[in-house]
Amino acid sequence: MSEATLARQPASLALSRQSLARLIALLLPAVLLGGALGSQYLGGLIPCEMCYWQRWPHGAAILLAALAFTAPASAGRARTLTLLAAAAIAISGAIGFYHAGVELDIFEGLTTCTATASGATSAELLNSIMKAPLVRCDQVQFAFLGISMAGWNAILSLSGAALIAWLTTKARS
Repeated sequence: MSEATLARQPASLALSRQSLARLIALLLPAVLLGGALGSQYLGGLIPCEMCYWQRWPHGAAILLAALAFTAPASAGRARTLTLLAAAAIAISGAIGFYHAGVELDIFEGLTTCTATASGATSAELLNSIMKAPLVRCDQVQFAFLGISMAGWNAILSLSGAALIAWLTTKARS
């Protein structure tokens, strides 16, 4: 929206650039992390090691963005926390970019595969390990429009982080 359009809107409907940046910094990683968890627990997809790596920065971004809401949008603390959330989102996007590159055989991936297993006794643990699915980081389990979940994370996270940083720094000028 242009500044003239924002000025014509009622004050209750208009969001400042900083407020919008905070909101995106909170909602974007929440939606992406929710989608990843939903695909795992509702869709039955088993994440590889690099999928897990992409989730941690999103969790940190959610926490940082939530903390940004503890101060007025124009406060320096809120801007700093919003920019830190954007950095965490960008880190997840960078990992997603690398993961997508591994899936496309552009980059060399992990030399080991992951399996998830749990058990109370050593016999149960061994049995659980033997039955656990082997998940490779270089194989796409699901793609939408020809782009893997890691690729979508890279696209959405990196562009979202850039938008958040732009809105936050633009708000200062």
